[in-house]
Amino acid sequence: MVDVSQHELVPEHSVLDDATVEDVLDEYDIDRTDLPKIKRSDPALPDDAEAGDVIKIVRDSRTTDTAIVYRMVVD
Repeated sequence: MVDVSQHELVPEHSVLDDATVEDVLDEYDIDRTDLPKIKRSDPALPDDAEAGDVIKIVRDSRTTDTAIVYRMVVD
């Protein structure tokens, strides 16, 4: 079976700790539920991701070198 998360075109996904989540939410002045969602069944998610976790996704970007986005894991 192929591990999709290791494919070269899949951006880095990482689970944020609670302190970092609070910093991100404060920076953008939003609640956790305001974040875009990502399904727990998404094959790119780290194995330790659980519903309610916030994921940091770092993508390559033509304009800013890297783009960082955040998603909340849902079932």
